[in-house]
Amino acid sequence: MYIDINTSIGHWPFEKVRYNTCGKLLQRMDEFGVDQAVVSSLNGIFYKNTQIANEELIEEINSNKKFSSRFIPFAVLNPVYANWQADLKTCVKKGMKGIRLYPQYHDYDITEPPVLDLVKMAKDNGLIIALTMKMVDSRQRSWIDIPDEWPLKKFLPLIRAVPDAKYLLLNISTGFSADQADINILKQKNILIDTSGRNLIKMKPLIDTYGLDHFAFGTHSPIFDYLTSMLRIETLRDNEVAENEKELLRSGNAKKFLSL
Repeated sequence: MYIDINTSIGHWPFEKVRYNTCGKLLQRMDEFGVDQAVVSSLNGIFYKNTQIANEELIEEINSNKKFSSRFIPFAVLNPVYANWQADLKTCVKKGMKGIRLYPQYHDYDITEPPVLDLVKMAKDNGLIIALTMKMVDSRQRSWIDIPDEWPLKKFLPLIRAVPDAKYLLLNISTGFSADQADINILKQKNILIDTSGRNLIKMKPLIDTYGLDHFAFGTHSPIFDYLTSMLRIETLRDNEVAENEKELLRSGNAKKFLSL
């Protein structure tokens, strides 16, 4: 059994993406034996009013009974956009299980007062906060001003400020450089890291440092392919991770974290 904690539907304006609807993503999940997936809307990164994208996501999930049983919806919210408080309440009523924040694209500092207010309100409503280190490879030259990927340490001030919230840390691609104090923060029980980031190629040392229960399968689909993140789990040797521990990485940790 697999649970994917990092997928999206919608459009990426700078390149063509495949499997970017619930129907197409579900086909991909069935192909690779994935039972459920956390999903949000790529459109919410680029709409001025992110709530429109959240409404689109819920409408699509509700259009098919298969979708509602397989997808776990997360809202995209922008804490420096007017009316986010009402949008968050609406998302809770409509069954969203978490929120995704994109400070790189929505242009705010991670510890601005509205951000802290949003995270605290999300926590109080039982929502998980998903933080994405990178969306696409920023090394590619383009006339489009795509924000640089963020190192993990840029998100740590938020986690320190609201330590009792639950965080998904997604697509860590710039390394895990942290001092012992930061490592202790990341080893808390309310943090889960997905397997999509390029710096998770060697998972065993990270598992030894942060703990097996802090990692879970996540693909960053449809921006990334579906197989790489899976192989990072399946290629762990038996003397590194036992089969029952692999099952925790495949789905057990996500199931517990998401209260499924």
